[in-house]
Amino acid sequence: MAETFYITTPIYYVNARPHLGHAYTTIVADVARRFHDMRGAKTFFLTGTDEHGDKIIRAARRENLSPRTYVDEISSLFRNLWPELNIKHDHFVRTTDPSHIAVVEQVLQKIYDSGDIHFSEYEGKYCFGCERFYADRELVDGKCPDHETEPETIKEANYFFRMSRYQDWLIEHIHANPDFIRPERYKNEVLAFLREPLEDLCISRPKTRLRWGITLPFDEEYVTYVWFDALLNYVSALEYPDGDRFKKLWPHVQHVVAKDILKPHGIYWPIMLKAAGIPVYQHLNVHGYWNVEQSKMSKSLGNVVEPLQLKNVYGLDAFRFFLMREMSFGLDSTFSEDALVQRINSDLANDLGNLFSRVLAMAHKYFKGVVPETDPDIEEEVRFGLKSHALKAIAEFERTMVVFAFNKTVAAVWEFINEMNKYIDVTAPWELAKQKSCRKQLQAVIYNLLDGLRIISGLIYPFMPDTACTMQKHLGRDPEEPFYLLDSLKSWNMTQRGTVLPKSIALFPRIDREKMAAESSTAKSGGQGGTAGSRLSPPLKPEIDIETLAKVDIRVGTVVKATVIPRAKKLLKLEVDIGETRTIVAGIAGSYAPEDMTGKPVIVVANLKPAKIMGVLSNGMLLAALEKHGCNVATVDKDVKPGTPLS
Repeated sequence: MAETFYITTPIYYVNARPHLGHAYTTIVADVARRFHDMRGAKTFFLTGTDEHGDKIIRAARRENLSPRTYVDEISSLFRNLWPELNIKHDHFVRTTDPSHIAVVEQVLQKIYDSGDIHFSEYEGKYCFGCERFYADRELVDGKCPDHETEPETIKEANYFFRMSRYQDWLIEHIHANPDFIRPERYKNEVLAFLREPLEDLCISRPKTRLRWGITLPFDEEYVTYVWFDALLNYVSALEYPDGDRFKKLWPHVQHVVAKDILKPHGIYWPIMLKAAGIPVYQHLNVHGYWNVEQSKMSKSLGNVVEPLQLKNVYGLDAFRFFLMREMSFGLDSTFSEDALVQRINSDLANDLGNLFSRVLAMAHKYFKGVVPETDPDIEEEVRFGLKSHALKAIAEFERTMVVFAFNKTVAAVWEFINEMNKYIDVTAPWELAKQKSCRKQLQAVIYNLLDGLRIISGLIYPFMPDTACTMQKHLGRDPEEPFYLLDSLKSWNMTQRGTVLPKSIALFPRIDREKMAAESSTAKSGGQGGTAGSRLSPPLKPEIDIETLAKVDIRVGTVVKATVIPRAKKLLKLEVDIGETRTIVAGIAGSYAPEDMTGKPVIVVANLKPAKIMGVLSNGMLLAALEKHGCNVATVDKDVKPGTPLS
C-alpha cells in the first residue's frame, strides 16, 4: 500500500501582510510534500489563515474597514502568494469558514460535556499582541518576550480548559515518543516548561471586550480564545469527525511551525486532542527565526523582507534554494541579499549551472546533440565510481529529507555535483576527442555525464521544480512525466540513447550586484544609495510609525555639477548643494544628460549610510519615480533654499 503523508503549515494570522518567515514555512511544507510525492506517497498539504481575535479588530480599525472586509483582503494576499512561489497546496482553510466554525463548536461542546471546561474569575497579565495571559516566570524583565511590552493586568470571569489534568499524560507521551517534537532541542524546551505545574488555559473572551470570534456553544455571552479556535483547523479541514479525508489522513499528520508558537502546538494542541478523544498528531517539526540585521524579522521593527520582491529580482528557484540551503532546520538563520547573491553565484551558477552547460555543450560538439550509443563494457570501465557516488547522494537525500534536515540534503546533492565536475576533469573528454581510438570511451563518458544530470534534476526537484523541469527538457525528456520518482533515480542507464538534445542554456547566470544597481537604481529597504522609486507598482511596504519616519532626513537640494561615470551607462555623478555639497551617484543617465541636471532642484535623502558605487562614494540618495522606459526625478515647483527639510 502506498505511503500517506499529510503536512500542515500554521494558519497565518491576518493582522499583517505575508513576509519571508511565512514564505519559508510554507516552502518547507511544499518541499517535504514534493519529496513524498517522489516516494510515490499519497500526499495532502494544508495551509490557510487565522482570522479571529483582538488584533484583527485593531488592524481593521486602522484601515477603516469592517473585520470581515479586512480579513477577506489579507487572506487573499496569502492565498495569491503561494502560487507565485510555486507552492501547491491541496486545501486553504480559513477560520471564518462555516465548516471550521461548526467543528470548533462541536469540539468545545464535547470537552465541556466531559467536565474539562469550567467557569472562574481570573486576574492575570495579558499581552494583547499575543492575545494570551502570561505567568510571571514567562516574562522577561516583566515584559512579553515576543513584543517587549509590559502586559496589562486584567481581571474578568472566563471559561478555562483543565489542561492540568493532562500534564502527566503529555510528559509520558513525549518520553515514549522521542521524535514527537523535533528537533530535540524543542522537545527538551517543552519538557522544561512541563516541570512547572501546568495552569488551566483561559479559552474564552467576554463579548463585552471582544465580539469578533466564534461564540461558545454553551454560553452566548462569550467567544472562543483564538488559539483554541485556530488549532482545530488541522482537523476541520479534513471534515472531522466523519469525513473520509480525516480517517485516511489524520493518522499521518506532520505539523510545521516556527519556534514562537511551540507552546500552543507542543502543549495546548496535544492536550486538546487528548481531551476531545482525537488521536495525537505524529510529529511537530519546529524551525527557527530568520533574523535581519541581527534581529528577529518583525513588522514592528521595520525589517520585514518581502518574498515577491526577492523572487522578482533573483528568480523563484534561486530564492527557494537559498532558504533551504541557508537555514539549518531548527536553528535561527540570518538573511541578507549579499548571502543570497553569493549562493546564486557559487552554488547555482558555478557548480550546477556550469556543469549543466559543459556537459550539454560537449554532447553537441562531439555528437551533434544526440545521446550517444555506448559499449556496456567500456561504459563501466570509464565510470570511475560515478554510479556509487550517485547512489550515496540518493541515500543521504532520503535520510535527511525524512527528518527535515534540508540543508544537509542540499549538501549531499552538491557533493554529487562536485563529483560530476571532478569526473569531467579526470576523464578529459576534450583529450579523448582528439584520438579516434578513444571514440567509445568518449561516448561512454558523455553518456555517464548525461545520466548523472538526469539524476541531479530529480534530486533538486523538491527545492527547484522549475529548474528540474528545464533540465529535463534540455536532456531530451518530457518534463511533464514524473522524472523525479526515487525508484527511477536509483537506476543507472535510464537516459535513452539516440535522444536529440536541445541546445544548452544558462540555468543561473552570475549576478553582478554593481551592474544590477546601475541598471535598476532601485533602493530597497535599508539600501545603500542610488535612486529610490517603483518600477512595476510593487506591493506597499509595511506600515511605519511617525517616530520611524522622523528618522529619515529628506531635504531639497540643487545640482551644482553632473558628470558621467566611466563604464556605467546608467549612472551620473552629481554634486548636490543641500546646505553643504554632497556627492551622490544616481541611476538616471538613461533619462537625463549631465547638462539637464545642472542647476536642477532635487529631493535628497540626506542621512542614508554612504556606499561606494562603481568606485564612487555616494553620500545620499536622489528620489525619482522609476517607470518602464525611464525615470522622473522628484523636484519642487517653487524656488526653495538648498538644505530646506521636507516634513
